[in-house]
Amino acid sequence: MSDEENKEEKELDLTSADVVTKYKNAAEIANKALQSVVAECKAGVKVVDLCEKGDSLIRDLTANVFKHSKKKIEKGVAFPTCVSLNNTVCHFSPLASDESVVSAGDIVKIDLGCHIDGFVTVVAHTHVVQEGPVTGRAADVLAAANTAAEVALRLVRPGRKNKDVTEALQKVAAAYDCKIAEGVLSHQMKQFVIDANKVILSVSNPETRVDDAEFEENEVYAIDIVTSTGEGKPRLLDEKQTTVYKRAVDKSYHLKMKASRFIFSEINTKFPIMPFTARALEEKRARLGLVECVNHELLQPYPVLHEKPGDLVAHIKFTVLLMPNGSDRITGHALQELQPTKPVEDPEIKGWLALGTKAKKKGGGKKKKGKKGEGAEEAADGETAGEPETMDTS
Repeated sequence: MSDEENKEEKELDLTSADVVTKYKNAAEIANKALQSVVAECKAGVKVVDLCEKGDSLIRDLTANVFKHSKKKIEKGVAFPTCVSLNNTVCHFSPLASDESVVSAGDIVKIDLGCHIDGFVTVVAHTHVVQEGPVTGRAADVLAAANTAAEVALRLVRPGRKNKDVTEALQKVAAAYDCKIAEGVLSHQMKQFVIDANKVILSVSNPETRVDDAEFEENEVYAIDIVTSTGEGKPRLLDEKQTTVYKRAVDKSYHLKMKASRFIFSEINTKFPIMPFTARALEEKRARLGLVECVNHELLQPYPVLHEKPGDLVAHIKFTVLLMPNGSDRITGHALQELQPTKPVEDPEIKGWLALGTKAKKKGGGKKKKGKKGEGAEEAADGETAGEPETMDTS
């Protein structure tokens, strides 16, 4: 490999200040889109309108960054806005004709992603449509997801293993009498790759296996956590609900139907790499053409999954940069006030929560006295013990 190629390879990770800037710009846009959708989560609002609001805001905001770059920079929606209610677990981003609406008391899970130059940031948040603090089992399932996210943030660090995180997530959920949903994966991300090779299982079982992996400095991860008051075994109920897909770039097939060829050509032009919603395609042709594309594995579907009716489900996802000075969580939103039915008493969980997210400064020496803000810096390095914090990036 030439020096020039080495340089190009190096610039693709967090050792490049330009790459870090793109991640943080994308994160800021994702957080703003999430904040905007949360603000509109009110009784009577159509789900499809919330999804459109998230996507259009990401498109508008990304259009205004890197406008004067010498080379063309791809940017926009990295994962279409999904709004899943109550026992629906994920990936609900309906077509324009759908009439689903938000109701008072609904547990609303919002999931979206943004990228700049292929550097992806994703975020998911759970909001309960009510005034005042969240109580009872709804508070339990939300607290379980939030505490699991805080523990994962502290365990996804250089030198640790992916299996350590999987085991910790089970323990946290059990502390709230909840389950971690099976089949949910946390992925390493790279430029234009939303699901790279290193993977963290939420639940280890014989059907789902991933390679053991060790986290390394300058990596980026999407930490994805779903908790449930039910069995934690989400099911596909109706394939017709699936509207989110991703082009399987390693597959090829000569499509027979004219509608399929038309839609596939549109997908290759508009969404060659990132996931997209069928709502962004011409709807009548999409209904016909997508089926053949999926049947021949040209597209990877993101199915709408459900727990049993009456089960409560929470979803939290965030993007973390494993920087030399520690873990930097760049996406997220503050939770509502939670009053779970029980506090966390387990000493191991408390120990994980007490871990810092910032790397300890190297070198010894005496502390200098009288420096303004020094105490605050130490607190940031040491992070927090006891109950987990929520993160407000608004």
